[in-house]
Amino acid sequence: MTTGGRSEFTGRLVGRYDPGYERLRRAAIWNARRPDRFPDLILLAADEADVARGVRLAADRGMRVGIRSGGHSWIANGVRNGGLLIDLSRLAEIRFDEATGLVALGPAARGAAVDAALARFGRFFPTGHAPSVGVGGFLLGGGYGWNSRVHGPACLSIEAVDVVTATGEIVRADAGEHPGLLWAARGCGPGFFGVVTRFHLRTYRRPTIHRAVRTYPLDRLDEVVTWSQETAPWLPARLEIAIKIGAPPGEAEKVITIVGTAFGEDGAALLDALADAPFASPTGDGSPPSPITMADLYEESGRWSEAGLRWAVDGIWTDGPTADVVAGTRAMVEAIPGSGSFVFILPWGAYRADVPAAWSVQAANYVSPVAAWTDPALDGRHRAWVTDTTKAMEPVSRGVQFSDADPASRPDSGLSPRSQSRLADLRHHYDPNRVFTSYLTAADL
Repeated sequence: MTTGGRSEFTGRLVGRYDPGYERLRRAAIWNARRPDRFPDLILLAADEADVARGVRLAADRGMRVGIRSGGHSWIANGVRNGGLLIDLSRLAEIRFDEATGLVALGPAARGAAVDAALARFGRFFPTGHAPSVGVGGFLLGGGYGWNSRVHGPACLSIEAVDVVTATGEIVRADAGEHPGLLWAARGCGPGFFGVVTRFHLRTYRRPTIHRAVRTYPLDRLDEVVTWSQETAPWLPARLEIAIKIGAPPGEAEKVITIVGTAFGEDGAALLDALADAPFASPTGDGSPPSPITMADLYEESGRWSEAGLRWAVDGIWTDGPTADVVAGTRAMVEAIPGSGSFVFILPWGAYRADVPAAWSVQAANYVSPVAAWTDPALDGRHRAWVTDTTKAMEPVSRGVQFSDADPASRPDSGLSPRSQSRLADLRHHYDPNRVFTSYLTAADL
């Protein structure tokens, strides 16, 4: 077993009181609302071998291991008090195999870079909606990306993963070898009991994309939410609807913005569904359908998750009674604590998994309060809005989406009971000594 000497690492290993420690700790937390959690050691891994050495070092010393892939975790799940934090932000490989149509991605690769690389081959993958989303946490958490209503959550496109196990061994998990690891990597979120250093993913033919945006006054809220609950989820799968309700930064008046993104040559025709909505104005209330590139989509969506702000997020999947969802959403909107915060609704519809996967929670609609602010003195107010208004909608909740969940503030389930049970069995097999951290809890704060 390794003695853990720092000279063994190609990357950088620092202790709590070493020069540069706080810079690395802060860099591992995308949210400007940085938690007061301090690992004993931080390893900025240079490659897969560094990751394996780091895990063996932690096992030798009886330390727990947290993982940071390199994207924008709202809650910085991998950053814990004590133990070793392995920062994978240098593992950003993107390698496409034209013979197989598979793309190999490091966990720190980001959606915009992945899309640009695949575009050269006329290929596509349902990467995350925001440019700051790294693929590691996105894929492990399910992965509701661009055109995922057609291709399914991105985790279902994982063909294999390269994993460093709790003993520091590097293995390839696919349908034939270590199928349990592959099953867990498809959607178990931060509960994964290893370090994925490479994802091998199916890709798809690149689509044509059209976009339309419509804006409505807040007095149409009940009609819009009713439509998002009863009609929008069942529109053609190639039409993706996103609804944002709140006051734009620096403005006082809340508005409803509906964004439609359609994939395929007939995208402009698909977007007629926005004009056909019962609350739509016959004279027009936004931009007409027009072609758009993925680069432009990323530029637009980046404004919904700006770096440098303080963020708090939660959300539920729901297909509860329409009246209850409308009332809960209205209460959430009325309590928005300030300009820049908003309620996000994603009418997603149903999707049945056709591969073995831990992923197992979804409903027709996703409702999420998103708080964004700058003044630390307002932390309590914004966090309370997110947690309390989401908690009030728990009677209509079918579960959470791992990418937005804050289980330390409001515990909820991101997996079915059956998947939870199998995940616990697999964790006991692969990580009996609990080397790896799991879902964040109040006790971890």
